[in-house]
Order: sequence, then structure tokens, then C-alpha cells
Amino acid sequence: MIEEHLRGRVNGALTRVAALIARTGATPNTLTALGFLGMAAAGVLCAAGSFFFAGLVVAASCVFDALDGALARATGAASLYGAFFDSFLDRYAEAAVYGGLVVYYAGAGTPWGVEAAFFAAIGSLMVSYARARAEGLGVECRAGLFARPERIAVVIVGLVTGLVLPALVLLAVATNATAVHRLLSVRGATRPLSRPPRSP
Repeated sequence: MIEEHLRGRVNGALTRVAALIARTGATPNTLTALGFLGMAAAGVLCAAGSFFFAGLVVAASCVFDALDGALARATGAASLYGAFFDSFLDRYAEAAVYGGLVVYYAGAGTPWGVEAAFFAAIGSLMVSYARARAEGLGVECRAGLFARPERIAVVIVGLVTGLVLPALVLLAVATNATAVHRLLSVRGATRPLSRPPRSP
């Protein structure tokens, strides 16, 4: 009940902001692109070791990510391509941040930081891919705890607090665990469909 109330409040606020943005003539795809550019800038800041500011930029970019959908609904501009464009840039956006961290830890001579960032990036991409591929087969796939909102929240907290390495280790483990969870979930959902029909 509380969760539904909070979601309603947030959605209401996003709708009001989106209505104001609509007056400027901006499109949902413009907001999507701005959110991606912000994440790319955060990746550059990560590579330079400016973790706190990178965290703030990631948080700001999430606002654009939330508003593009609200603007699409408010203006009736929702489209299949817009949804695809949003998901497409989301993958590059996450990769930009992880890539920046790989560059930083490689330069700092911290091999396990590079490995943690690398496996966090792989796990994040596989979580998203598992859902996309499963839904392409007509199977709903939302299993696991570390979908994109949770991943981004951990990234922001890690960057802002300076606990970047612990955050990366958590992400490296949890994202790949979530990907495997989705694999098993899809296996269970499709097993009845894979069984040969019984002989009469």
C-alpha cells in the first residue's frame, strides 16, 4: 500500500514536470540522448578518479531517464522505436561508467578493481540481455534482484561515498547471480513447452 502510494506520488510529479518540458518542444528521444550523454560524462569522470562528481552526474542522468517515458506518455509520443532507443542507449550508458572505472583502476595498478568492474559490466549486460531475449521468445523474465534500477542505485552510492570497490564487487557477484537466476527461471518457464507430446 505504501509502495503504491509512493509510486503514485512519483509518477504524478514526473507527469507534471513532463508537461512543463513538453512546452519547450523537446522530444522523449532528446531526453533519452541527454541521459546517455550524462552517463558518458560520468564515465569520463570515473576514469579521472572524480568519483563523487561522477555519482552526482549519474544521479542527474537518472532524472532524464525517468522523464523520457513520462514525456512520451504526456505528449502521446510513445513509440516502439522510442522504447528500443531508450533500452539501446541504456546499455551503452552503463558500459560507459564501468569502462571509466576499468580505465581508472588499470591506471592505478589495481588489477582486482579492473576485474570487478569488468565482471560487473558483463553481469549487467547479461541481466538485460536475458530479459530481452526471453521476452523476444514470448517468456516474461523479471526474476532476480539486480535489475537496472538496483544496479544504478549501488553505482551512485558507491561513487558518492567513495566505496567504489565494495560496490563493484557486490555488482560483479549480484548481477551475474541475477543473470543465472533468469536463466533458470526461463528454463523452468519453457520446460513444459519443450516436452514432447505424450502418446495416446
